Amino acid sequence: MIKFRALPALSACAALAATFAAGVASFSAEAGTSPQYSTFLVSLTVEKDCTITAGNTLDFGTATSSLITTAIPGTTTFSVTCTNTTSYILALDKGDTTGSTITNRLLLGGTTAATVPYQLYTDTGTVWGDGTNGSTVSGVGTGRAQTVTVNGKALSTGSMPAPDTYTSTETVTVTF
Repeated sequence: MIKFRALPALSACAALAATFAAGVASFSAEAGTSPQYSTFLVSLTVEKDCTITAGNTLDFGTATSSLITTAIPGTTTFSVTCTNTTSYILALDKGDTTGSTITNRLLLGGTTAATVPYQLYTDTGTVWGDGTNGSTVSGVGTGRAQTVTVNGKALSTGSMPAPDTYTSTETVTVTF
């Protein structure tokens, strides 16, 4: 004869609950597997920008009596660096000597009040101006320094100026 033993109903429910809980616990452990992944955005904003690096002195050298009838040429360079594809315009002012204009720039003597006329030109030979008078030079940035040439002439004076060192300070402006 076979004997069956009956389990109390409460014990059967408790056993079922324990089995179910073990399964849930096992499932939770699997959800926390390693490695886990997530993402984030990396960003950079590039703005239009230009900088100018002044060049050397535009030195007309030492004048002799030939300045009375002959202009003395000279050149200098500076560089402009603009962000890639940024359009720019370069302008030169009239210089810092009182009485100078774009069409009549003046060098001033260091110890005398005498002046000597000079002029600045673009590569195309036009008078380099400030955007109101004269020509400007335009370009498009490459993200690298671009060399710009300034051509100049100390103009004939009709008479020999007094011995002195004559100077003027030019300001170059970049608009972008």
